[in-house]
Amino acid sequence: MSIRIGILGYGNLGRGVECAVKQNPDMELVAVFTRRSPENVHILTENAVVCNVSDVADWKDKIDVMILCGGSATDLPEQTPKFVELFNVVDSFDTHARIPEHFANVDAVAKKSGKVGIISVGWDPGMFSLNRMYASAVLPNGKDYTFWGKGVSQGHSDAIRRIEGVRDAKQYTIPVDVALEAVRNGENPELTTRQKHTRECFVVLEEGADGEKIEEEIKTMPNYFADYDTTVHFISEEELRRDHSGIPHGGFVLRSGKTGWNEENKHLIEYSLKLDSNPEFTSSVIVAYARAAYRLAKEGQCGCKTVFDIAPAYLSAKDGAELRATML
Repeated sequence: MSIRIGILGYGNLGRGVECAVKQNPDMELVAVFTRRSPENVHILTENAVVCNVSDVADWKDKIDVMILCGGSATDLPEQTPKFVELFNVVDSFDTHARIPEHFANVDAVAKKSGKVGIISVGWDPGMFSLNRMYASAVLPNGKDYTFWGKGVSQGHSDAIRRIEGVRDAKQYTIPVDVALEAVRNGENPELTTRQKHTRECFVVLEEGADGEKIEEEIKTMPNYFADYDTTVHFISEEELRRDHSGIPHGGFVLRSGKTGWNEENKHLIEYSLKLDSNPEFTSSVIVAYARAAYRLAKEGQCGCKTVFDIAPAYLSAKDGAELRATML
């Protein structure tokens, strides 16, 4: 039997999830839930239906895993605890500083409802988190470094778009080359948040909006921009469509460490991603973890989980024998 998937939210991430489900033969998309009028939302999957989010409770026993595709700024802190009452869920909550709080909120509800909620799934948090953990376990005497970009951050772009007076926006995260090269050279630099990345924002204003006020609101936004050197460009809607229509991203996780009795040998672990489409790659990770959520629920597990809590074999459509024969 196929794993029955629901998608809540049909923006860039929701569309990416739909494409990822198509590539996984053990899954089927059964429904998409939207805050918009369903008749105005056109999906690609022929046999799936589009429903208003107000109808979600009617699907309680018809969906195995609900994938939540809202934004981290305001949607997921409310949606994930709410919908884990009804479904096993996976989200991509990416406000790193608030993950412990989000975990606690989801865990409390999931344990009462007997459902599995997997949070903060994607590439960072997600794949990068796993690589940081593996590398630090292997090289306990060392330092972690994470660099993002150059690329479009969906969460940061969404946070800008939610500011009053902003019609549309794209935000690029850019590594500081000097800092990255120092790490690769084994210099083990002490780097502040500001020394590792810059942020560049391209913003389309609503007519009559106060650009100076909006620029200040962006640059002082906690958890998003306040700790970075941030540049804000105000451009036209036409320029945004012409020059910033793609959603590329990527980055690097590095750990520099030493081994040997006298720490005489140096090692560098580096994991990198180069992504044509940030939301489509994020969606692909989420869908793999939806398989894990389904399997955990079948075992009778419940509560909130992160990528740290889930064995790699739970992500794969291959069984254990095939994994051992082909990948070990």
